[in-house]
Amino acid sequence: MTSTTELDLDVQIACNTDNLPTQHHFITWASAALQGHRDEAELSIRLIDEDESAALNLQYRQKNGPTNVLSFPADLPAELALPLLGDLAICKQVVEREAIEQHKACLDHWAHMVIHGTLHLLGYDHIEDSDAEEMEALEITLLKTLNINNPYTPIL
Repeated sequence: MTSTTELDLDVQIACNTDNLPTQHHFITWASAALQGHRDEAELSIRLIDEDESAALNLQYRQKNGPTNVLSFPADLPAELALPLLGDLAICKQVVEREAIEQHKACLDHWAHMVIHGTLHLLGYDHIEDSDAEEMEALEITLLKTLNINNPYTPIL
């Protein structure tokens, strides 16, 4: 297990810039997800609008409409020991809307989406129930280290 990860993070903004998290936020959240997995990593996060999210979601997942986060792992040959992890595309409007609907602080939901997407880049998924339980438990633990409540707690 590694103790700290050297993270090279590129944030691309392709959406309205009102109320976006800072570069520092994105680094903190992605680094939390990478702890224990990588000594160094390169990651891009593209902040997108609903039109781009819907187009990417249809192209890569054959699903209509925008989604909160899409993960695109780097597909490198094993013999290349590069730190490139991949790319995240996060839809600002969907994240903001979900935060309101789920009664969460917007920054907390952003943190969850970055951690969730980064875990996908590391190979975690939630297709099978057991994998979903493992991934959700890890997300809850990582978010707790950032003083963020369990995102899966039902809304009362």
